[in-house]
Amino acid sequence: MAILKTNDGAKRFAGPLRLGMIGAGFASKFHMENIPAGKAVVVGVTSPRAESREGFAKQYGIEAYASVEEMLPHVDAVDICSPPSSHARYMKLAAQAGVHIIIEKPFHGFFGSPETNTKQQMLEAVHGELAELREVIVGSGVTLGYAENCVYAPSVQKEREVVERTKAQILRMQGEESHSGSHSPVYGIWSVQGGGSLIAKGCHPLTPILYLKRKEGMARLGRPIRPAAVSARTHTITKLPGFEDRGFLRTTYQDTEDYAFLHVVFDDGTVADITASELVLGGIHDYVEVFANNHRTRCHISPVHVADVYSPSKEITKDIYFVEKITTNEGWIPCPGNDNWANGREGELVDIIGAIHEGRVPECDLELAIDTTLALYAGYVSADDLGREVRVPLL
Repeated sequence: MAILKTNDGAKRFAGPLRLGMIGAGFASKFHMENIPAGKAVVVGVTSPRAESREGFAKQYGIEAYASVEEMLPHVDAVDICSPPSSHARYMKLAAQAGVHIIIEKPFHGFFGSPETNTKQQMLEAVHGELAELREVIVGSGVTLGYAENCVYAPSVQKEREVVERTKAQILRMQGEESHSGSHSPVYGIWSVQGGGSLIAKGCHPLTPILYLKRKEGMARLGRPIRPAAVSARTHTITKLPGFEDRGFLRTTYQDTEDYAFLHVVFDDGTVADITASELVLGGIHDYVEVFANNHRTRCHISPVHVADVYSPSKEITKDIYFVEKITTNEGWIPCPGNDNWANGREGELVDIIGAIHEGRVPECDLELAIDTTLALYAGYVSADDLGREVRVPLL
């Protein structure tokens, strides 16, 4: 790969970025579908399990590497799609090697036991680790793109345009991501995921909500508006003695919650409310709604109704993909046409890879990832105290 230097010392790439995929699971496959042609090419993959990385490499015709360290000299950027507990280590390795970073959500977390660590201890540990991570990444000069697809959903980007062009004041927002339970076999284990519904699902609506308030602040005030305090509640509904399991919802949560509610107060006094759960059938229930002083917008993220397909029998359409997490291809099926476009997976990689090429900050960046993580862990402290308001210890 030829690298050009501009007058300001920024790197520019004369051809497609060489991408290295970290992880060979569900998220990695979505990313492979959405790499912008001509801008990047995946040249290698690594995963702890030899069977996984070699199978992935064979499927896509790329090189399999035994470790991240072995792959780094051969790539310009890494795309981190591994479990959250591995994220910090891989980000540090990449930054220290001068390799750019695309990182899946959740960005970071606390990966010890909730039985032996209080939520306050978790928040303090995460705060310190995020400060160290930021120092390493910013000091290295690499670009980091936080791959929160909801920020890049066309509906959220249209609302960003409305807010910026009309200088709207957002008074309150609400958002949700819920469905019937994660695909991941390690979901529900705190030491791997860093929490349950609050962080793993709550991050999806929270990040675009924080993003829109940042954009509002820059348009109206010349500075980002950031989260100041949160209050939260978390519950494990499927572990209640009276829960009747009919077999449609995932219930295998080792030590994490399956329902969460987060109330955010911003530094300008305005508010947002986020719901996240594993208790919703019929596919992903994912939206952000904005109530401003000059307009109201409901951002549909999933499902997005471009077409409604009716199938009288699931056998007719059993091999056709319509929308993520829907449990049956029978009856009326909401169809976005292009799911990757509708929920922002396509847009996130176009922007982040473009930012690396152009030496600019992506729309969803390191600072947004950090604010999201700290707000969520402040939420865990609040939930542990039955909803007490907790200040968000921003960096």
